Amino acid sequence: MSALAAGRRHSVGRRWDGTVVAVGNTAAAECCVERWEDIVAVAAGNVHTATNTGRSHTVGLRSDGTVLATGWNGYGQCDVTGWQGVTAVAAGWRRTLGLRANGRVLAAGRSSEGQCDVQSWREMVVLSCGDWHSVGVRSDGFALATGNNQRRQCAVEGWRDLVAISAGYLHTVGLRTDGRVVATGDRTNGACEVDEWEDVVTLDAGSYHTVGVTASGRVLATGDNSYGQCGVSDWRDIIAVAAGSTHTIGLCGDGTVVSAGNNADRQCEVDAWSGGQLPDASSGRENAQ
Repeated sequence: MSALAAGRRHSVGRRWDGTVVAVGNTAAAECCVERWEDIVAVAAGNVHTATNTGRSHTVGLRSDGTVLATGWNGYGQCDVTGWQGVTAVAAGWRRTLGLRANGRVLAAGRSSEGQCDVQSWREMVVLSCGDWHSVGVRSDGFALATGNNQRRQCAVEGWRDLVAISAGYLHTVGLRTDGRVVATGDRTNGACEVDEWEDVVTLDAGSYHTVGVTASGRVLATGDNSYGQCGVSDWRDIIAVAAGSTHTIGLCGDGTVVSAGNNADRQCEVDAWSGGQLPDASSGRENAQ
């Protein structure tokens, strides 16, 4: 279950006690999570990556399988109060996905590019939202994708033996059972340069960059580094990461949180989350999908 989530202008964290913390721009109330309780996973929506316009939202999954959402709801992306039996959530630009216990997928929000066309998906175990496309992994390890495929970010039909997947703005990355990483989509910014990565246990795709955590707790990063969002080489004992549009946050084994990248909206001010409030290594490695 994801303990961290990062959008373009805000960051979200789930504490051990099921409460949630958030920092960053909250013009649309996307950081208004102080009353949330019994949360087991969080997800952060994005602002339109290409134009840096619009407002975002935040999603929380409760232990009883219901879902909470706050923030901008112009496309109905926060209309999740009726969802039940959900085991995982994902949030993208103007939409939310929910994975049900039976492997079916729920969707709310913008679907102009087909990114919410997930009604036919079955036996899913992992979901992720990019800006204009959605991806997932089935129980047999195969990947599915729907939505905008302009840069072949949905070209995952040959991927197999996956345990995780993550969608960025124009690229997608997948984690295989052998710890290797595969990528497809826009290669102009380096976000897909993951061919040599090994021993990876979790990963996340930002808008233009990709980060991964190795079994030893080191962090790998590739792609656009205009704001220092890939400046994570000195991080140690990391068990989870979340890549936003231009920033990265990481969860350490002792429950403290580190950050790198754009802090224009205070989205990197996660120091107050430290002190063991977030899940630590005693629970096993978190999956920051």
